[in-house]
Amino acid sequence: MEFGKPATTIDQQIQILRDRGMRIDDPDRARHYLQHINYYRLTAYWLPFEADHDTHRFHPGTRFEAVLNLYVFDREFRLLLLDAIERVEVSVRTQWAYYMAQRYGPHAYLDAALATNARWHAQNLASLEQELARSDEVFIQHYRETYSEPKSPPVWSVCEIMSFGLLSRWLTQLRKGDRSRIAAVYKLDQRVLQAFIRHLTYVRNLCAHHSRVWNRSLTVTMELPRKKPPGLAENFHQQEPRKIYNTVTMLAYLLDRISPNHSWKRRLLALLDEHGIDPAQMGFPRDFRDRPLWRDPQLRRDN
Repeated sequence: MEFGKPATTIDQQIQILRDRGMRIDDPDRARHYLQHINYYRLTAYWLPFEADHDTHRFHPGTRFEAVLNLYVFDREFRLLLLDAIERVEVSVRTQWAYYMAQRYGPHAYLDAALATNARWHAQNLASLEQELARSDEVFIQHYRETYSEPKSPPVWSVCEIMSFGLLSRWLTQLRKGDRSRIAAVYKLDQRVLQAFIRHLTYVRNLCAHHSRVWNRSLTVTMELPRKKPPGLAENFHQQEPRKIYNTVTMLAYLLDRISPNHSWKRRLLALLDEHGIDPAQMGFPRDFRDRPLWRDPQLRRDN
């Protein structure tokens, strides 16, 4: 079928929404936001308000402000996720570099014998060399101007310039025993840590590219903890593996270990309350505030 939809003006977009039953109390305000937020981008946020997806008719009483509220929440939620992901990423980089250097030496990452697959190790190393070549970090330039061998800097330097995706692949290629010792810092099973870091690179890319995370079905899932550490498994939602709640829960657990005095959980719950968000749409169990990880008087709503 040939595409034949014409482009529409902002005023036409407003009229389309009104014709479908959306209430727009302030047309100038709606016009302003549609000038700066693509109509097509907003469609994902008004889909839950549609009574009929074929005709795109909205439920009675649907307001443009309610759609905009979801959009603003999602934007602020992504920023909150990036804040937590940054701290986890920096921590895992540090643990990987420290362990490799202490156990095998400053240039251990160059040794294919320490990887589970020599071909994949060579591919990862080639990717790292490309990232080193593009880097304008002073410490990378200093190393190459000062030392002739090895050509690549020590692991504590390269960990700071490699992408999160490459770090994830390097972690995956470690032998099980080495990965287990790194995971032990977080009291996690090595498979759980490996899968979560891979999952987290995907979530971070969604956030960095301004993609919707609210009410999204995630393509790359994570492995849920079972026995390690005791009691952690009960905080997750086993029946919603593709929603963001499990990601949020693991981030909250890791932040408790990485930054014990963090306020991230309180900020998350405050954001949900401020925007009146139904967290079930993101896979949050109805009783999640009563689960051990979230069972903190400071995290509860004021009655």
